[in-house]
Amino acid sequence: MLKGFKEFIAQGNVLELAVAVIIGGAFAPIVQAITDVIMGIIGALVKQPNFNSVLQFSINGSDPIQPGTIITALVNFLLVAAAVYFCVVAPMNKLTARLKKEEEEAAEPTDVELLTEIRDLLKQQG
Repeated sequence: MLKGFKEFIAQGNVLELAVAVIIGGAFAPIVQAITDVIMGIIGALVKQPNFNSVLQFSINGSDPIQPGTIITALVNFLLVAAAVYFCVVAPMNKLTARLKKEEEEAAEPTDVELLTEIRDLLKQQG
C-alpha cells in the first residue's frame, strides 16, 4: 500500500496539480478584477450591478425568489472563461506555435532528405 502511494507521489502528476492550484490561486485576483470591471460596465448600462432581481417574485409574501442569480452566475462564468482564454490560453497557443515553427525551421534534415539531395546533386554532375 505504501509502495503504491510512493509511486503515485513520484509520478509528477501530484506536483503538477499542486503547481496548477498555486498558479490558479495567484491568477484568481486578476480574473476577479476583469470580471468586476466588465460587470461594472454592464451594471452602468442596465442600471443594476447584477441580474439578481431580474424575474424576481415571491410566493405568499415570502422572501423574494431571485432566478436572476442564475443569470448573474452564468455571466460571471462566461467573463471568467473569456478572461482565462484571452489572457492565458490564446497567448500560450501563439507562443507554442511560434516555438514549434522555430524548431521545425531549425530541425536538421532526415537521412532520406540528405540522400535525396545527394542523389539530385549526382544527377546534376553526371
